[in-house]
Order: sequence, then C-alpha cells, then structure tokens
Amino acid sequence: MTVHTAQLDGRAAAAAELAPLAFAGYAHFTAAQVRGGRIRGLDLHLNRLREASEQLFGRALPDDRVREFLRAALAASPADVSLTATVFSRPGEFVATGADLSVLVRTGAPAAGPAGPLALAAVEYERPLARVKHVGEVAKTYYLRRAVQQGFDDAAFVDREGRLSEATIWNLAFWDGDSVVWPRAGMLPGTTMGIVRRQLDRLGVPQRTGDIASRDLPGLRGAVVMNSWTPAVSVHRIGAITLPAAPDFVELLHRSYAEEPLVVP
Repeated sequence: MTVHTAQLDGRAAAAAELAPLAFAGYAHFTAAQVRGGRIRGLDLHLNRLREASEQLFGRALPDDRVREFLRAALAASPADVSLTATVFSRPGEFVATGADLSVLVRTGAPAAGPAGPLALAAVEYERPLARVKHVGEVAKTYYLRRAVQQGFDDAAFVDREGRLSEATIWNLAFWDGDSVVWPRAGMLPGTTMGIVRRQLDRLGVPQRTGDIASRDLPGLRGAVVMNSWTPAVSVHRIGAITLPAAPDFVELLHRSYAEEPLVVP
C-alpha cells in the first residue's frame, strides 16, 4: 500500500519514533475509508478508540484531540485514502499511572475490498479481548494463510459453543429471507457494522441477533462479510456448506451504508 503520510500526534513521524512500534503488541486502532476528506461513522470510530483506550490504559484522549490528529493527517493526504489511527503508550509506560497516550495516523491508497463471492474455512478460534481492535493478532493471519492453502479465500471463526462469530478481519451478517441476522457470539463490533445497523433501522429493515452454528446455515438465504473496506462481500460457502448468492441482500447493505453521511473530522 502506498503510504501518503504517517503522523505521530499531529506531526510527521520520524523513523526513530516509528521503530519501537514494530515490536509493540499493546496498542489498538481503528481503520476507515476516507472519501473527499470525509469519514462515515466518525462517532463510531471515536467511540471505539475511547472505549478501547479506557480498557487497555485506564484513560483516553479527548475526542477533540483525536479529531485534530485526523485532520492534520488528511490535510497532508489526497482526498480519497485509507486511514488507520493507532493509539499506544510509549514503550515501558503502559503500566504507569497517567502515562501519556500517542496516536499514529497513517494514510494510504483507498480500498474497496474483494469482489467476491468468497469461500470461508470454518476454524475453531476465539480472539482474546474480542471487543477491542488490538494489534499483534498473529492468529488472524495464521488462519487466513491456512485457509488459502486449503483452497478457501479466508476463514470464519467458530467459538467453543459452536457458534459462528466473525471472520479474520471481517464481521459476518446473514439473511433469512425476512431479516438481517447478526451472530450472537464474542466479536469485534465493527464500525461498518454499526453504520449498517443504524441505517437499516432508519430504513425499517428487520434485524435480529441469534446463535448461528454450521448446522443452521442451510436454512439461511445469504451471507456476507463486511469491514472498513466495504459493507458487503457475498459469501457463497462456509466450510462444506454452500449458501445462495443473495444479490438483493448485498445491494441492501450497500444502499444502507451509502445512506450514512460523510463527516469532516
């Protein structure tokens, strides 16, 4: 990915400042697609960073400060970019009371995700601290690589109760013919997922949350994955079970996402 800018606390980051991050495993981040210098679901991204900071560090930066860093990075970038904002504390300081937090904002080429449809391997795995988008998750890449070696495009996770939860870097969503069905299991609540859910509510589309095991898949009418790249990529197979393409479901999720206004940080 072409890097347009990497800014630390609102200024260009020096190589010496970035080097420790290569070995850091205690940090969290959010990722967004920026179009015309604007972001969908900005409030959800700010909430994610604030709540994760409070959980990992016991304190959080003010939203206005984070927005200042986002604006500085976008001012140095093209209008359409991919953006990641990573919050961390200086090496050796994360256990210190009142340690200052820093934000690394990086921008690169915009992304739209794969065309699909995708085939997902079903893997027994539960992410630690699933509700935090934290760094250093080697298992996600490990299971993705194993899935590709087995002829799949990616992997979906199954928890200890046999329920599908999420995919490696994706949320899962299903269609039962009447409602959008969200998995009830430990997962990262995605910002795109949050955008889609509130816009579906606004459009009056029924939604429900339920336990979804592999045995339930034949009774469903479609499945997708979504993340910061895209609100819906069709999934045609999970493990050995084939799912219908459901183009109307995919279109519904894209339409609901497009209803969310783009906001200047």
